[in-house]
Amino acid sequence: MQVIGLCRFSYPAIGGFQTEHDTIEARRRHLYRPDRLAERFRLFETCALPGLKAQTDPDFELIIVTGTCLPAPAKARLRDLTTDMHQVRILERAPGQHRPVMKQILNDARRHPDRPCLHFRHDDDDAIAVDFIESLRQAAVEAAELAARNPAVAIDFDQGYLARFGPFGVQAKPVRRRLLGVGLGMLIQGDSPLTIMNFAHQRMGRFMPVVTVSDRPMWVRTFNGFNDSQRARTNRNPLPVLGDAERDLFRTRFAIDADAVRRGYAEA
Repeated sequence: MQVIGLCRFSYPAIGGFQTEHDTIEARRRHLYRPDRLAERFRLFETCALPGLKAQTDPDFELIIVTGTCLPAPAKARLRDLTTDMHQVRILERAPGQHRPVMKQILNDARRHPDRPCLHFRHDDDDAIAVDFIESLRQAAVEAAELAARNPAVAIDFDQGYLARFGPFGVQAKPVRRRLLGVGLGMLIQGDSPLTIMNFAHQRMGRFMPVVTVSDRPMWVRTFNGFNDSQRARTNRNPLPVLGDAERDLFRTRFAIDADAVRRGYAEA
């Protein structure tokens, strides 16, 4: 079954952000601030990419959507960081209405529209576990009977970590969060135009059955100064620095090296 992931990397969409701007030019200025791009790349390199590169099931596609106006140095860096990942396809798009653009991209990516497929969404500052694709496929098999009666079924891995990355390394605590967005997939029937981007992730249960998988941590969501969510951006709740056991878990579950994180931020 085809698995398609979507990651938006500073794409200047019309809509689709909780942080609003009056014009596209104002949005571009915000997205492409040097300090913001530097932070996005630090998190992309130390948090998002390691787990994607280490997937136990490498048979998936990851479409990274960015703007045609992304500054040339950032564009080159993004390509350099993903050049060794055969799963990655970088698409440049002019500013457009967020949901229609993303839905079109996902539907165009289906090799066999008459067959079922799996979608997942992924932010550039979050991480998935190294067995996420394998687990998503297995959950889809187990949900086959339910999927046969519905155009789509959400698959929600609700166990993960809230984290901060910085010169201290990684601070994190385990949590359960329903339909958070990270660690969330969607099984779509053949001949259906639905995509995971048709729906606000936290409301998917209103429109389709949700299969929740709670057996192990499957994601890391970071708090940082440039989260689109104001609640996440301004969150100051203390998180503990990873101890030895948690550092080992982050390395084995998410391919995240706390020492590499610390070095990356110390050099910034």
